[in-house]
Amino acid sequence: MSNSGKVTVLEGGPRDRHPLIHIPAGFVKLLDSKLLYHYKTEEQAGLAGRSPIMPQGAVLGGGGSVNATIYIRGQRSDYDTWSSLGAAGWSYSEVLPYFRRAENNDRFSDAYHGTKGPLGVSDLRQINELTRAFVLGAQEAGIPFTSDFNGRRQRGVGYNQTTTRNARRCSAAVAYLRPALASGNLDIQTGCFVTRILFEGDRAVGVEYRQDGALRTIRAEKEVILSAGAVQTPKLLMLSGVGPEDELKRHGIAMHHRLEGVGQNLQDHLEFPAIRYCTGRYGYFGEDTFFRSMRNGLQYLLFKSGPVMSNVTEACAFVNVDDMEDEPNVQMHFVPIVFMDSDQEQIKRAGATINPCVLRPLSRGEIRLRSTDPADHPIIDPRYLSHPEDMRLSVKGLRLARDILAQPAFAPFVEKSEAFPGPDIQDEATLQSYIRSKGKTVYHPVGTCRMGTDDMAVVDPELRVRGLRNLRIVDNSIMPTLISGNTNAPAVMIGEKASDIIRGIDPLPPSNA
Repeated sequence: MSNSGKVTVLEGGPRDRHPLIHIPAGFVKLLDSKLLYHYKTEEQAGLAGRSPIMPQGAVLGGGGSVNATIYIRGQRSDYDTWSSLGAAGWSYSEVLPYFRRAENNDRFSDAYHGTKGPLGVSDLRQINELTRAFVLGAQEAGIPFTSDFNGRRQRGVGYNQTTTRNARRCSAAVAYLRPALASGNLDIQTGCFVTRILFEGDRAVGVEYRQDGALRTIRAEKEVILSAGAVQTPKLLMLSGVGPEDELKRHGIAMHHRLEGVGQNLQDHLEFPAIRYCTGRYGYFGEDTFFRSMRNGLQYLLFKSGPVMSNVTEACAFVNVDDMEDEPNVQMHFVPIVFMDSDQEQIKRAGATINPCVLRPLSRGEIRLRSTDPADHPIIDPRYLSHPEDMRLSVKGLRLARDILAQPAFAPFVEKSEAFPGPDIQDEATLQSYIRSKGKTVYHPVGTCRMGTDDMAVVDPELRVRGLRNLRIVDNSIMPTLISGNTNAPAVMIGEKASDIIRGIDPLPPSNA
């Protein structure tokens, strides 16, 4: 197989031309836009019957074009777990070289970080006073400072690095697609809604899709590669007759190939807020008013500084809530605003929000078909908090978040009394009820076409759909287990490693780091 070939990318959304995509703070204004699919989950018993949304990118570059640009890889044990579950070649020592190859880091150059890759990774140029209070307050609460979440050890509190370069977002579209266009071997088609995969026997030969109101087909000379994410990839397989027998039968879809694991093993991070209101105009409250937006925009254009340079989630903490010395089991995102999910009460006040989430949830959900109409969103049932261990760690994470907000570092900025959960909510039962009432996605669904070698695995370690030819999956649906952190950096790593696998190139030598 040659090391190069022609590639056609079919993107359901538009080109990434919207100006707010490319400025770091712009994503906040895009969350409710048509550049994301706003999937509604099934009623969640673990969330008191609520049906929160699970947004996913609907634009060239996917989630990397509309996320908070946080660059987190996860822990060594995440990938060693993948390997132990049958994903040979995907241990930490084997994936670290691909993280390094992808990376163009503006601060680190060592055994863990690269500086020559296409993906810009940069320090924040803007850090809010409340963010600094969080980093100090977490230390006052016993969490050590770390300068690098992606080095030898993830543990600690610190400032995020972001997928930005030269004060602009560096999505997969910016980092990879734009340079590849110059080669002449890449064709990008947008507004293409793929409806099914075309097969001849056990061989994938192309796809059917809608574009500009017309139904079209495209044939693949070599392979069809699905990169539609943990929600759409299993849906497309099932619509094409590839999936669990009972699910296909329920919709009258002729089975082309039985794979019981398609749509199963859904995992996602769930977060919930601890909030204190501010005593004055601290944080980013009010920075989106007309006159302040004009001033901030001008500051960004002229000096590449100010609030527009912020990714809003400027700092995180990774901590083990059972043993501070152990590897983290909870992540805390800090935002210097009052931040609630879109289905919650929207409070117009300055504030500080800490959102803890359990890093390796044991709850498992699924994706199923709602109907045979490709335009219908699938049934999304994450089954949040269905495993009791997830709730146990959530309560401990929430207690620690409240403790951090009560530390001396926050005293100059916040009211003495807690806003959420509120001073009356202290015992286990009321804390659990609060978490169920406020829990929301961290936008990290994975696992619905997991990699492995057992009967429930959908792809093998070469990312080939098991039992079929010329069909691979390259997205976060292949993760056997959710990694300990934000999922954009691992998605890029999966793409990097897949590029060598697809081209038949020997893998990079394992790292000794």
